[in-house]
Amino acid sequence: MDGTEGNAGQPGPAERSHRSSVSSVGARVADVLVYLADDTVLPLAVENLPSLSAHELHRAVREVLQLPDIALDAFALWLVSPLLEVQLKPKHQPYKLGRQWPELLLRFTDASDDDVAVDEPSLQFRRNVFFPKRRELQIHDEEVLRLLYEEAKGNVLAARYPCDVEDCEALGALVCRVQLGPYQPGQPTACALREKLDSFLPAHLCKRGQGLFAAFRGRGAKAATGEQGLLNAYCRVKEAVGADGERGASLSPHYRAYLLKSHELPFYGCAFFHGEVDKPAQGFLHRGGRKPVAVAISLEGVHVIDSREKHVLLGLRFQELSWDHTSPEEEESVLWLEFDGDNEGTPVNRLLKIYSKQPRALCPHWLPTCSPAHCPPFLCSLSAELMSGLIEYCIELNQTSEPAAPQENVPGPAAGSPLPPAQRPPLRRQGSVMCSRLQHLSTIDYVEEGQQIKRVKPKRTASFFSRQLSTGQGSYTAVQPTDSLEQG
Repeated sequence: MDGTEGNAGQPGPAERSHRSSVSSVGARVADVLVYLADDTVLPLAVENLPSLSAHELHRAVREVLQLPDIALDAFALWLVSPLLEVQLKPKHQPYKLGRQWPELLLRFTDASDDDVAVDEPSLQFRRNVFFPKRRELQIHDEEVLRLLYEEAKGNVLAARYPCDVEDCEALGALVCRVQLGPYQPGQPTACALREKLDSFLPAHLCKRGQGLFAAFRGRGAKAATGEQGLLNAYCRVKEAVGADGERGASLSPHYRAYLLKSHELPFYGCAFFHGEVDKPAQGFLHRGGRKPVAVAISLEGVHVIDSREKHVLLGLRFQELSWDHTSPEEEESVLWLEFDGDNEGTPVNRLLKIYSKQPRALCPHWLPTCSPAHCPPFLCSLSAELMSGLIEYCIELNQTSEPAAPQENVPGPAAGSPLPPAQRPPLRRQGSVMCSRLQHLSTIDYVEEGQQIKRVKPKRTASFFSRQLSTGQGSYTAVQPTDSLEQG
């Protein structure tokens, strides 16, 4: 998984950077390096490092950065390497977890022994997976907004958040405004934009050539689609006007505009897991195989993202699914998602299998102080159980969370900024990367008759799983089987 409280992720080995967060260890004082979202380093001198909790270190970071109290909830400490990401709970001890890093890699990743031997985590100050988006709208502190903006920007540029071209251009234009200042025709801004294009757009949209530079110079050459769209969006970014009618120097309105636009992405703030799904059978020999996916779980639902094509395969709110997990004594564990579907207009019950790695060591209690009553459901579980536990925990948080703040108390975006999702629903364009692509998934259709589950073509019936949102507000309802069903 690529992130969550007490959760683990597996970035690609090609992204590896060996940076340590503990530069020296003494009897009382140690230098700790904490990395921020913009990759800057915050050195801290702390006492009794081996017994220092994540909560105490978190407080030290907030004091140095002079962050307000909201930062306690908005951010968490993470241990991150190219092979694994773990969001720490307040009682966790970062030093001890760092010493146990090889064991965590063996349990939660499929990395080779050689990769495990050289992998080293860094300590990072990042967004808390369980921080609701609605609370971001209540933040006024510019430094907190900047840190959230930097993290969101990094996820967009790395294509961890798949975006349509239009969204990438709108987000990239706000980055241009933050880094280059207001757009001014004829200024040297053109050169800076051209040479740093990959700072504004994901790599797959950075088509090199003479198009953008020529467009700035007015020579009439046609820019690549992403480049010209970025230029047009940059020209349209409006400046915030203060109460006195003056244009302010604060970047907060642009940070906020970026976050508001990012909130339209259904996987913003998600915890990411690695897995595989079955491909539909194709060709004369009906060959299928598997494709790698990222499973994004947030407080709002679950999204399955094609890791190679960078588009959504399946997006479900918690009201639209049931789920469970199995952990066979084999190489893999499985997360099952059940949801409504249709086949040629006929309602169907569908099951999706998401395969995840089975840890090498079967004993889940790797923390010395771990107990079932205090153990996070993520770190002390097998991989499919980790995803299942996170889904359950997110639902519990939603059911016990406080009501949203009144809209009139929430400061609005700057002129020309996108409206909050509450006022304008996210666009679902034809072919959007955020639309589900069920035709690219191999699912199981079934009907339940008595005690026996039969695969059919198809019809809906009662849920195969008992785990589902039980608030009475969900749209996941039963459809009774009929005698005309064709058994598969």
